[in-house]
Amino acid sequence: MERDFQTLPANLPVPEDDGGADHLTGMQLPELSLDLAGGGELEPERLGQGKVVVFIYPRTGTPGLPLIEGWDQIPGARGCTPQSCAYRDRIADFGRMGVTVFGMSSQPVSEQAAFQEREGIPYPLINDSGFRLGAALSLPTFEAEGTKLYRRLTFVAVEGLITKVFYPVFPPDRNAGEVLSWLELNLDPDSRAD
Repeated sequence: MERDFQTLPANLPVPEDDGGADHLTGMQLPELSLDLAGGGELEPERLGQGKVVVFIYPRTGTPGLPLIEGWDQIPGARGCTPQSCAYRDRIADFGRMGVTVFGMSSQPVSEQAAFQEREGIPYPLINDSGFRLGAALSLPTFEAEGTKLYRRLTFVAVEGLITKVFYPVFPPDRNAGEVLSWLELNLDPDSRAD
């Protein structure tokens, strides 16, 4: 039976705030070149210009491949596809606000590229399989089946300065809407794109 990655199962465990992202607000983003799923590199200055939302997720599912054992029981692990697709479906709303969206995970870049094509993801997917951005920002991680993965979180940065962090993110399919609501209330109306 083919697994449905689009739908969140009922009764997923809710992640608790372990303080793993408390230090991020007010941090300056480092200047790093990171691979992009569609090929090429994210130039360091792209994260440091304008208004940026980066949502970080553990890993998306791959059709035909099993999930990590016990994936649905790990608080905050399940829901990467619904979260990514919610950003896809609301990308025009972010654009109207002059906000650039990036997704990021540590899974192999080939899996990210296949996911981007399969789901029609219009925004860049950053690959940080080397945990370079993670090390620079001390981003929270966890291990599952011997694989190190990012914990799900989202941050808003303005001119390279992290101004808001969403952590933990639950349910993940509502994250794009929550971020948009926050931006509506907190962005200077004069700075929005027409």
